Amino acid sequence: MQLLSSHRSFDGSQKRYSHSSTSLNCEMNFSIFLPPDALQASQAPRAALPQASNGGKVPAVYWLSGLTCTDENFSVKAGAQRVAAALGIALVIPDTSPRGEGVARAPDAAYDLGLGAGFYVNATQEPWSRHYRMYDYVVDELPSLIERCFPVNDRRSICGHSMGGHGALMIALRNPARYRSVSAFAPIVNPITSPWGKKAFSHYLGNDVKSWWGYDTTLLLEAAHASDHLPMLIDQGDADEFLAEQLKIERFIAACKAANYPAQINIREGYDHSYFFISTFIENHLRFHAKALID
Repeated sequence: MQLLSSHRSFDGSQKRYSHSSTSLNCEMNFSIFLPPDALQASQAPRAALPQASNGGKVPAVYWLSGLTCTDENFSVKAGAQRVAAALGIALVIPDTSPRGEGVARAPDAAYDLGLGAGFYVNATQEPWSRHYRMYDYVVDELPSLIERCFPVNDRRSICGHSMGGHGALMIALRNPARYRSVSAFAPIVNPITSPWGKKAFSHYLGNDVKSWWGYDTTLLLEAAHASDHLPMLIDQGDADEFLAEQLKIERFIAACKAANYPAQINIREGYDHSYFFISTFIENHLRFHAKALID
């Protein structure tokens, strides 16, 4: 790994790194906030950490960002470091897609396909399949790297916004044993019916809609076994300009009721799709995750 930047924040440290990803076949950036407890355990990443009662390690919340974002949007705009420092939780923020020379991109430079729009799936279609394997990267490669090289343990929660909300919910529902809790802001909950989802999935996964089903949060929730239910929190603004056409939260609410999935879903009056919305409620989400992460 190469350290790109480091900033002291609430007695912890906000860092940014690049590394070579085997899942994505390119260089990737990620950001990580280490709270004071973790910073005291290790001032720099290393291959192995001393094994004390808990090894000085802290749990982590993985944040998945939305369309057009990088790993820096959340770390700069959300204001999450103060709460994460107080709770003793690390924040891990990957990029939203592979990047770099040779990585496929939309021919028309569209914001909703290619760079900045990985949709957290494993692409099966050319030219995307060589690099666009964000599902493997988020689920396996990045946590393995984080837990090996930083004072972070394997107690994980996951959350995200918009496309990243889709990714967080989808990944948690497919891997309930890997996460303690899941939350989302304004998620794309039924991407197989959303214009954003249809465009991305048809390019990345092909035209057989059945191949899309395993990445659709609403369908995954309908099939979830009761023993795999996770604590789930969703916030959605009722003034979100993408609510009706792209996000379709009403379908997810109906699926939760039909499946008796105990999700907490808040419709927030007057809030839109922006980071003003996220920064208003991020403390609620981190405290929600802390209850699941910290005994």
